Amino acid sequence: MNDLIVKSSNHGVVIALLKEGKLVELHNEKSDNSFAVGDIYLGKANKVVQGLNAAFVDVGYEKDGFLHYHDLGPQIRSFNKYVRKTISGRQHKWSLSDFKLEKDISKGGIIDSVLTSKQNVLVQVTKEPISTKGPRITSELSIAGRFLVLVPFSDRVSVSQKIKDSAEKERLKRLIQSIKPKGFGVIIRTVAKGKKVAELDSDLTNMLGKWKSIYKKLQKAKAPERILGELGRVSAILRDILNDSFNRIIVDSDELFNEISNYLQTIAPDKEKILKLYKGTKPIFEHFNIERQIKSSFGRSVSMKKGAYLVIEHTEALHVIDVNSGNRTNNVESQEANALEVNLASAQEVARQLRLRDMGGIIVVDFIDMQKAENRKKLFEAMKDFMKEDRAKHKILPPSRFGLIQITRQRVRPEMKIKTVENCPACDGKGEVEATVLIVDEIEDKLNHAITVDNEKSVTICAHPFIAAYLSKGLISKQMKWFFKYNKWIKIRPIYAYHLMQYSMFDNNDDELSL
Repeated sequence: MNDLIVKSSNHGVVIALLKEGKLVELHNEKSDNSFAVGDIYLGKANKVVQGLNAAFVDVGYEKDGFLHYHDLGPQIRSFNKYVRKTISGRQHKWSLSDFKLEKDISKGGIIDSVLTSKQNVLVQVTKEPISTKGPRITSELSIAGRFLVLVPFSDRVSVSQKIKDSAEKERLKRLIQSIKPKGFGVIIRTVAKGKKVAELDSDLTNMLGKWKSIYKKLQKAKAPERILGELGRVSAILRDILNDSFNRIIVDSDELFNEISNYLQTIAPDKEKILKLYKGTKPIFEHFNIERQIKSSFGRSVSMKKGAYLVIEHTEALHVIDVNSGNRTNNVESQEANALEVNLASAQEVARQLRLRDMGGIIVVDFIDMQKAENRKKLFEAMKDFMKEDRAKHKILPPSRFGLIQITRQRVRPEMKIKTVENCPACDGKGEVEATVLIVDEIEDKLNHAITVDNEKSVTICAHPFIAAYLSKGLISKQMKWFFKYNKWIKIRPIYAYHLMQYSMFDNNDDELSL
């Protein structure tokens, strides 16, 4: 059971993917994020560096994009020719059927034989700007659809290696060869398995439409300029992972609802019925228990069942994850069997953490030592199995004698970082307690004003869980005292997204009281 929960705000959208109610992916799409993986730009080569065999290309970001010779693609001369002719008005149609291709560049060449300073070049973002680095770019363009990937200036048709059935591979190859136009190559994605010609043809037509829009935009383009924007993060996730296991897509915004509805009509009309608009009174992430999972999953220490836990450390060069059994006790006879049980549970949580935090680069996991080779093999196979659902490219090495497993994982976006520790709001981390510790007195004063002066019939108090618990727990709680005082039951609702000293009051129509 998979649910996609989308929370909107003034700053963008946050997308949570739940599997059996458990958070497995979290994506934060900021509204001002102008550089996304898959975006295509007309850039201008600012500097060609022979020593690096690379060029720094102005694509409109504060730091130039990095374009290595190996990322040019063998058809770069054909791309450059097409761009020049289109901008100058000598390329009269988007089709490549009559376009005379240039000779492919060699694999071991040098960049200044292909690219010169101040030259326009069509590039695609392969890695978003991270830290002090500009975006990583390529001029070997591809346009992704739901079932296919379109590759201009190529005639090759290839099939995903994850499709093992040779008969199905041949069927898909023959089908695509019969419908694709000349001058375009196609990569057949794993999800195309078993699909009929109508669905694949519709996907191909949609991608060709994007190539037409690139052609039209190039006619009037001036570098640096974005030529084709990738789908929004929500639509891109739907395109890549939507399948029969999805049960619900729930959004809290009418605008997002309409956008996703239109996209589903295009790619999967039968899935439109699973899209729902959330209308509850609680924030959407509170309702689905996502806020609490975020708080518990992004700290330095991550707890698991039966006392075991992970410690996750980040350095400039790599990420280190330490597996600890903690105070875990069970009836397993031997230490070896106990270590295997903890390690297998930890491997599943490590795979989840890598997806959840979008950790990339080198990851070293220090599992509990096991003496038996067959147990180390079991752990290795389990780690590979748990990582199968991870869409990022990755490689896992077998465990060493010391219990270390090394993982390399593709990094295309900045790592998801969420602060799970806070400065004391009463003293701002200075160690000095100010008058704001009287938060409960402040709440009582405002509650009294709302009921006795404003004659509110019903009041709901939303507060941080610590404050909410203080007000409501116990036989003679503040909440019970208020009931006897005002002859009204004051509802108290814990909100995990609130900081410790934050609270709000709402009337019976769920309108916030301004007190």
